[in-house]
Amino acid sequence: MVERSTAEHTDGRGLLGRRRVLGYLIAAPTLAVGVSWFANESGPRAADAAVPSLPQPENIFDLGDLQNLAAAPTSGLITVEIKADGTAYFAVPRCEVGQGITTAFAMMVAEELDLPMNKVEIALADARPELLMNQLTGGSNSMRSMYLPVRTAAAIARQRLVETAAARWDAGAEQLTTRKGVVSGPGGRTATYGSLAEAAASATTIAVSAQLKDPSEFKVLGQPRTRVDAFDSVTGRKQFAMDLQVPNAKPTMVARPPTINGTLRSINNLAALRAMPGVTDVVGITHGVAIRAETFGQCIDAIQKVDATWGPGTVDDESDATVLAKLRAAQLPMAVPPLLSKTIDAEFVFAFASNSPLEPDCAIADVRPDSAEIWSCLKVPILAQEDIAKQLGLPIDAVKVHVVQGGGSFGRHLFHDVAAEAAEISQKMGKPVKLSWSRTDNFRQGRTHPMCTSRVRVNYLGGNVLSYEQRHTSVETDFGHGLGEMITAFAADLPVAGNLSFAQTIFALTQTSPYNFGVTTQLLNEIPLKFNTGSMRNIYSPNVVCAEELMVDQLAAKMGQDPVRFRRNFLKDQRLLAVLNKAAEVGNWGRTMPKGTAQGVGVHSEYRAAVATLVEIDCRPETVNRPVEGEGVTGPRVTKAVIVVDPGFCVNPRGLEAQMIGGLQDAIALALTSSLHIKDGIPLEGSWDNYFYTREWNSPLDVEVVIMPNTSESPSGAGELAVAPAFAAVACAYARATGTMPTYFPINHGKLGFEPLPLQPSTPQSPTDGLDHTF
Repeated sequence: MVERSTAEHTDGRGLLGRRRVLGYLIAAPTLAVGVSWFANESGPRAADAAVPSLPQPENIFDLGDLQNLAAAPTSGLITVEIKADGTAYFAVPRCEVGQGITTAFAMMVAEELDLPMNKVEIALADARPELLMNQLTGGSNSMRSMYLPVRTAAAIARQRLVETAAARWDAGAEQLTTRKGVVSGPGGRTATYGSLAEAAASATTIAVSAQLKDPSEFKVLGQPRTRVDAFDSVTGRKQFAMDLQVPNAKPTMVARPPTINGTLRSINNLAALRAMPGVTDVVGITHGVAIRAETFGQCIDAIQKVDATWGPGTVDDESDATVLAKLRAAQLPMAVPPLLSKTIDAEFVFAFASNSPLEPDCAIADVRPDSAEIWSCLKVPILAQEDIAKQLGLPIDAVKVHVVQGGGSFGRHLFHDVAAEAAEISQKMGKPVKLSWSRTDNFRQGRTHPMCTSRVRVNYLGGNVLSYEQRHTSVETDFGHGLGEMITAFAADLPVAGNLSFAQTIFALTQTSPYNFGVTTQLLNEIPLKFNTGSMRNIYSPNVVCAEELMVDQLAAKMGQDPVRFRRNFLKDQRLLAVLNKAAEVGNWGRTMPKGTAQGVGVHSEYRAAVATLVEIDCRPETVNRPVEGEGVTGPRVTKAVIVVDPGFCVNPRGLEAQMIGGLQDAIALALTSSLHIKDGIPLEGSWDNYFYTREWNSPLDVEVVIMPNTSESPSGAGELAVAPAFAAVACAYARATGTMPTYFPINHGKLGFEPLPLQPSTPQSPTDGLDHTF
């Protein structure tokens, strides 16, 4: 039952903000508050035309807006509770994978409640089917979608505590103040939040309103804060799925086929495997032979002995060359022919890239005849619960799914492959299992950013760009997670343009050209090759933006203009112009540099934010050809980076800086060294040793992140923001340093640089020589 409260107090704050917010006091033993959803503001987009371009869809309604809209109907089910000990508790329906959202949400609650940070507890909510499309972590949307709801809940809780104390003291609410979890009133009377929590609780659910703080009053938000989990992280106390102990859930691993998604036909030595030391169970599953043992080492020992007959996979005959040929055959045609203008045509190729996080995929499953319980890092837990229930033949409410913090994601945890596999194994064994994929499993059978091409045609004349066309062609990116629940996930799986329709939507709502380039079109086509793909950090943007920014530099050169000046002349986004100018100033753009070295710049706007990156690169032979010990490629070194970001409103400058630096490292890897080489239907890479993510020898010692003054009252998305412009800046710097525009990424893809691990056994024996060959 919901009743409307007639009282709307400002409890002494006056009009603390320009926005009155709505929420609910929820019937509960202690104070609990739910909220309504409010649309975020987005900054206006100014256009300063050369040859003006019409707005693209992303300019009007972007992916974050879609996510907010999808989440709206159930956002009132988000609650903040005040416990009897005075702490605030919020189970966030998102997933922490290192991006720092638990710290940011704690700051929001602390700010509006006037509560010390150490009295705010942020947990991860279990799968909550009633939230529908409001429990998906992705698209740099957590801050955008939850900034106002979380603050609203905290503000209403504070107001309720003040009202309760005022009634107890027979005083006016406007006479009371709050500080550090204590309400103070006339005559020196005080009461802790904990002492008021039970009395402040409501017996029925009541609609109420409150006023948010004005940003000028913020003491927590906008100030740099160390992560709430920093101490646990550096001392090893932090608990990931791999650390959890569930009774009788023993280590479990899988021997896998030699091709992607290959299937099991028979186990030819089952009795011998079951007799191996420590082994408790061996069963055949869809894509392998599952082995449960007393230790993971014993699992690996047994994997070495598996004799199985394998069926075909889904891409057995594919290699880099065959996939590229199919992509080129599927490229959409250009619309504008070169007429009386000058034309630049170019094609850029981007290799497969792994989105393996630092922590191997793992999950715990305890499947009983009439119920199941799952623990894993899941960014779309509702769909995981629905899918696993269907897989096990159980009602949805008989499957409990716990969301655990993850050691990274890169989009991997949008999919629940490992949790579903753990459930399959546990059901077949009839015992709890603690399943871990090996590093090799992660790289060879895990999700990847698909290979793609970007063709660009530009027509220009008389100092203006008349048309800009980009045709992006990719191996299918799996959007089978939909918007977080079964309905949209089912839609993405429909045989008639299901996934492609989703992909087109995502592309249109994320990609836009920031320049006045006349007639502008950016189109996507995808080929349905069944690799295991997914939305790696920033999805399409790194490749699309890299291709465009390289063409911008080519245009600048053709027109005899400096690259930064050219961008200034053609940018239509004033926030982008501001960050570009700042990057050029801080990075000392245009300074004289030795031959073989150069500066490069890239700009990008997405998630209602703007960012510019300036880098310096060293491509001299002594740098490119440095010897390294063991397996590896060296290549150029980025020696300096300046990242300037306008995040709308910055919640936590320290967290934002970390996000920007992380994006820079991803970008350097994508531009220079990290890729998968596909041969005979499987990647050759089988570990971090031979997947060359940014090493110290590629990474700059000089990195500066500049956060622009707030341009909005609401945060933009920032989790993936830095990857695309930094990728572009590194590519542009390489082109200027070498005099050759790169067209195949990463630049070192042609150098294998390692001896591939064997395909069978699928997980090699662990090395026993310590750090001797580690680099």
